[in-house]
Amino acid sequence: MTIKKITRPIIILLTCALFVPALQASGSTDPGQQSRKPATEDPRAIQLTNRLEEIKKLDKSEMSGSEKKTLRKEVREIRKEMKQMNGGVYLSVGALLIVILILVLIL
Repeated sequence: MTIKKITRPIIILLTCALFVPALQASGSTDPGQQSRKPATEDPRAIQLTNRLEEIKKLDKSEMSGSEKKTLRKEVREIRKEMKQMNGGVYLSVGALLIVILILVLIL
C-alpha cells in the first residue's frame, strides 16, 4: 500500500476523534441546534427561556411593524445573553496544532 492510501483514513480518523467529543459535550448531534431548556438551574436562564416561550406564543399577525421589530430586538438580546451565560466550545492548543498540521498535509 502506498502512503497516500494510508494517510487519508488516518487523517479522517483523527479529525473525527477530535470533533465528535466536542459535539457530545454540547449535548446535541447538530451543532446549529439550540436547546430550549437551560442547561443549569440558574434563575436568570429560566427567566430568559420563559420570556422566549412567551414571545413565541404571541399572535404576531395583529401587531404593527414597530412592535414586531422591538420583539425581534428583544429576542436577539435574550439569545445573546444566554449565549454568554452558556460559554462555548474551546479547543486546546494541542488540538489546534493537530488540525493545522492536518490541513497542511492535505493541502
